[in-house]
Amino acid sequence: MSNDLVPFWEKSYQEYDTIAFSNKPNTTITEFEHLINNQSKILEVGCGEGQNAIYLAGKGYLVDAFDLSEHGITKLIHRCKLSNTQVNAFVADLTTYQFEQNYDMIICFGTLHFVAKNEWKRFINNAKKYTNIGGIHIIQIFTDTVPASEDIAPFAIGLAKDEEIKELYTDWEILQFKSYVFEDEHPNVPKHLHASNKIVARRVNGERK
Repeated sequence: MSNDLVPFWEKSYQEYDTIAFSNKPNTTITEFEHLINNQSKILEVGCGEGQNAIYLAGKGYLVDAFDLSEHGITKLIHRCKLSNTQVNAFVADLTTYQFEQNYDMIICFGTLHFVAKNEWKRFINNAKKYTNIGGIHIIQIFTDTVPASEDIAPFAIGLAKDEEIKELYTDWEILQFKSYVFEDEHPNVPKHLHASNKIVARRVNGERK
């Protein structure tokens, strides 16, 4: 990422009275969380301000969450204090992240396309190895079905081809797959379109690392 370019969300992460994306958890989490138990260990990749991580921690799950943005993690920790929730939040780069334990659920929304395609594929393949049998992945990634919007174009270096993400889960049970285009807007950013794939998959085999 160029030192001269700063994504819009970095500014929002520094403003505690502003939310860059949403105060509510992603609806796919609430749709599928019944598949894990209340002792489950969850990892969120690219957690940003932490709306998903905070929601899950508030439900009693054990949540690890990381983001490349120091401001995002600082804001998440601040929001945890306000909501009296506990999230193990830390700064990390998914291209160099080293797993140290297994998880029952790994979630990632709107993050993978900001790294090179070979990097996000490597990360997913590694994450699969560190997912318990019966564990769930919820992954959302932007595709090149429509051009990257102006606000993310300088950073979206790893846009997927439509349905490309499915190729990484042929050995898992695919519970849901969606390919869609949606309208989006953020503070100080005009309305725009994103093309996206979202996959929910469950590990069913016992092969290990």
